[in-house]
Amino acid sequence: MLRRRLNRLLGGDERRVDSRTICVGHGSCSAAEAFIPPKFCDNRVVSSKYTVWNFLPKNLFEQFRRIANFYFLIIFLVQVIVDTPTSPVTSGLPLFFVITVTAIKQGYEDWLRHKADNEVNKYPVTVLENGQRIRKESEKIKVGDVVEVEEDETFPCDLILLQSSRDDGTCFVTTASLDGESNHKTHYTVPDTEKDLESLNATIECEQPQPDLYKFVGRMHIDKNDQVPAVRSLGPENLLLKGATLKNTQKICGVAVYTGMETKMALNYQGKSQKRSAVEKSINAFLLVYLCILVSKALVCTTLKYVWQNKPGQDEPWYNQKTEKEKDTNLYVKMFTDFLSFMVLFNFIIPVSMYVTVEMQKFLGSYFITWDKDFFDPEINEGALVNTSDLNEELGQVEYVFTDKTGTLTQNNMEFIECCIDGFQYKYRDASSELDGFCVTDGPVSKLQQKAGREREELFLRALCLCHTVKLKESTERGQGQGQRLFDQVDGLGVDGEVLHSTLEQIGFISSSPDEVALVKGSMRYGFTFLGLESKTMKILNRNNDVELYELLHVLNFDPVRRRMSVIVRSESGDTLLFCKGADSSIFPRVRQEEVERIRMHVERNATEGYRTLCVAYKVLSAEEYAQADAGLSEARLALQDREEKLMAVYNQVETGMSLIGATAVEDRLQEEAAETMEALQGAGIKVWVLTGDKMETAKSTCYACRLFQRNTELLELTVRTLEDGQPSREQRLHDLLVDYHKKVVQDAPPVKAGVSRSWSSAGQDYGFIIDGATLSMVLNSSSESNSCSYKNLFLQICQNCTTVLCCRMAPLQKAQIVKLVKNSKGSPITLSIGDGANDVSMILEAHVGIGIKGKEGRQAVRNSDYAIPKLKHLKKLLLAHGHLYYVRIAHLVQYFFYKNLCFILPQFLYQFFCGYSQQPLYDAAYLTMYNICFTSMPILAYSLLEQHICIEVLLDNATLYREIGKNAMLQWGPFLYWTLLGVFHGLLFFFGVELLFCNSALQDNGQVFGNWSFGTIVFTVLVFTVTLKLALDTRHWTWINHFVIWGSLAFYVFFSFFWGGIIWPFLRQQRLYFVFANMLSSVSAWLVIILLIVLSLLPEILLVVFRNPRRPNPRQKKPAQSSVGGNQSPRSSARPLLMRTFSDESNMVI
Repeated sequence: MLRRRLNRLLGGDERRVDSRTICVGHGSCSAAEAFIPPKFCDNRVVSSKYTVWNFLPKNLFEQFRRIANFYFLIIFLVQVIVDTPTSPVTSGLPLFFVITVTAIKQGYEDWLRHKADNEVNKYPVTVLENGQRIRKESEKIKVGDVVEVEEDETFPCDLILLQSSRDDGTCFVTTASLDGESNHKTHYTVPDTEKDLESLNATIECEQPQPDLYKFVGRMHIDKNDQVPAVRSLGPENLLLKGATLKNTQKICGVAVYTGMETKMALNYQGKSQKRSAVEKSINAFLLVYLCILVSKALVCTTLKYVWQNKPGQDEPWYNQKTEKEKDTNLYVKMFTDFLSFMVLFNFIIPVSMYVTVEMQKFLGSYFITWDKDFFDPEINEGALVNTSDLNEELGQVEYVFTDKTGTLTQNNMEFIECCIDGFQYKYRDASSELDGFCVTDGPVSKLQQKAGREREELFLRALCLCHTVKLKESTERGQGQGQRLFDQVDGLGVDGEVLHSTLEQIGFISSSPDEVALVKGSMRYGFTFLGLESKTMKILNRNNDVELYELLHVLNFDPVRRRMSVIVRSESGDTLLFCKGADSSIFPRVRQEEVERIRMHVERNATEGYRTLCVAYKVLSAEEYAQADAGLSEARLALQDREEKLMAVYNQVETGMSLIGATAVEDRLQEEAAETMEALQGAGIKVWVLTGDKMETAKSTCYACRLFQRNTELLELTVRTLEDGQPSREQRLHDLLVDYHKKVVQDAPPVKAGVSRSWSSAGQDYGFIIDGATLSMVLNSSSESNSCSYKNLFLQICQNCTTVLCCRMAPLQKAQIVKLVKNSKGSPITLSIGDGANDVSMILEAHVGIGIKGKEGRQAVRNSDYAIPKLKHLKKLLLAHGHLYYVRIAHLVQYFFYKNLCFILPQFLYQFFCGYSQQPLYDAAYLTMYNICFTSMPILAYSLLEQHICIEVLLDNATLYREIGKNAMLQWGPFLYWTLLGVFHGLLFFFGVELLFCNSALQDNGQVFGNWSFGTIVFTVLVFTVTLKLALDTRHWTWINHFVIWGSLAFYVFFSFFWGGIIWPFLRQQRLYFVFANMLSSVSAWLVIILLIVLSLLPEILLVVFRNPRRPNPRQKKPAQSSVGGNQSPRSSARPLLMRTFSDESNMVI
């Protein structure tokens, strides 16, 4: 950006601002292009966040941006500056612990990023310099260097392909790491380049770096001795992208045009926005409440202190005379200082250690997903992957699931099923059952046993064999010799058809689309075999085992706007033919309409059955038509500006007036257990939306197969077809339909309890909603702003009241718009997006939780997701089991932390009423420091990692249990108030129970009186035992780890108290607890009070568990007769004990 501005200021023309000129191999540029070569960035890739020098200041700055950390820093500074009743160590040590643990975690993660960067930057590459092959590190590549890459290596930067080891000047690459497509793509060398690259004198003029993976515009000027420089166009087919991998080609050479952070891969890197879970928002809200409680306590104590001191004799008693400095201090300054001192004294009510515990719980808990053996897929030999551990609990709060269709609900494994030629259906059964392997079934009654003419059949099969970008996959070791020998054998009829087919199956086909491979294999079944492309010549073997040769003149590539692709070939007889295949909506308007009707019926029936359909057409081009098309294509491909638009115009011109031959049907099977998974999600109260780019009929049949649509579901359609049915304008028709649907679905529908899906709703009608991309654009981008807002609201209300929504013909950006629309709707529902391809990345990043499928369309979705699973069926356990348990665990952790800190500080507050508001601490500084760090931290951490209040099998079999924790139910104000009142009750009981004991403080046999530190130690002992045993009562799933940390924490407290009070520590100025704990335990009265108060504190909870429903079933036992989603609901909801008792009682749970 700075360079561009300087160029403008120094007179650089616009052409050089918008494009760059590169000398191949750093040779001399022509005189016409002479200028000072600009400096391009190096090839280093930097994804790390810190360096050794800035880690400490940058990390500290980021950590203290968190309100809680900044608050405790202020408290620590107050303790250092102001004379406070507690040592700065009491708040400084926990803060230091939290900051240190977080810094280590973030430093380790950044170290991994540095390590990954170094692996890329230090990777050895081969560069051609002065005719020599030189090995150097990847980061040292410069723009203009000629780089050599061998098979299965990754391209180190963006290269223009100059030379390939293949004779036809092509190479194959996979771009799975870029756009998610794992299929092979074909790239071409620049025509007329020298065989000896050392003698190549050329310059490249191309556009400046931009992130579009599929767009590249440039020209290459090739200077030859005493000749006019040749100009060759450069496009995406010549550009090899960094991150892509060379396949099926021994080696290539290319010139670097974009390096380092200017490569398309680096420009496409989008750092994920920080996603915050609903639990974090609840923690912040609760923190504000407790902060208000803290300020209120400090204000009350400060006010009462000065009220009490205003009484005669109380301000300056005879035993505590004021110093001159105290007498000269301003009253308001002293009041403010006292207020700060009380804030410091009570600040432990804000649990700073909760943050580090939550971080550890999320980080360690994520490994349980990775380690889950049920998520392991032997086909890819991989399991689940966690990219973001901050959203574990969000998996238990999902209300909407947005799913892709192809590769997610289906397997993306294409199989040729049938075809239709001139209105006659051909369905493959067995080659031996009928002549030529064709079998005619299910045709019209009048044509039941008829066939199309043999000429039309062969024309159709030739179209399938020629209209594609499929290549033969060749073995590297055998090189192209194997393919050549195969062609030679075919030419001499050295092999029969069966041997040839088996040979081709072993070699295999590669293509950028699995549909094309399925069609080529389908035509091979029926007698026409594609033998490969050699030097622009396509070879096919017909039914008679004769080889037909076709010269490939042009390929009109597929793109999502045209939704078709074509090839122009010349036969041996000299005829120029255009073969075209594409979607029916794209082909039908370009063929003769009388041919459409006899094909349309088959296309619609196949789409209804869930097959992917393509229509096939052809056209014979006259010499004039071809010459015009050839000139137009050549001119458009040389254009630097608006190249795509010019090519599109030529494509549309030549692809008209075609003749429709037939159509194909390819099946994409459902994913394993897809229907059961979708049914379980709906049983859990989750609404499922299908967002796909496929046609409506295919997507609709998939929804029926997945049980998202039932036979009794009334479908409401809002598509271009329905908008064209009526007489008024499209805008008016859209408005009328939205109003009608809103009245039917929203206004006239009986009220249904929120979150109840169709299986548990009343006898009302179920609705499914279908919309396509074009209509969605009208809804979201209406010409009138007021109408647009109204349409959005109507559309959203209709969709939210339907059981399932299907959005078809969707662009990737529209998928993200849909997710954003729902995410920002009333109530801010938690959304989850799941997909497997690059076109799903936008919606994965937009949703609260993004899940990638490790499918066949590469790993772009996986890398941009928060979680990745091998198959769709794993989503059921991820949400219903892991998500449910993670939410319950962390919700209990948060409430428990606030509860135990309230129990901790309330006696300290009450103690001020008995010590003249003198800020005298009730507990020793060691207890204040170690309460949250050591004595009570490990049990709740173990609980939050291991607890299973209901066993996983029951959670999977009873999807309705998921609904009980929806809407952040356990962190609402009701449960929060319950835990707060429980903390108040326990705090009052601890303090006044011990205070009652101290009515006679001579508690030892020798009459020795216990002091204030004994009082505080007894209260603290009751506190530690009670809050730890309270957690033990809440634990339903006991492991040896739970036993170890619970009983170990209590034993450690006792051991530490003996140890801390039994030794004279030289570094302490005053030792308050010297033998206090031992003396305390020598008193029978102290033992009695400690045991009695612990029992009284926990007795109400024990009684409630015992007497609430003694005949309840065990929630950890699976009832075999219970169905997964069809069981009856309990007459009494278990939500109340679930929320208020935190799983101390599941008496009403249906198991």
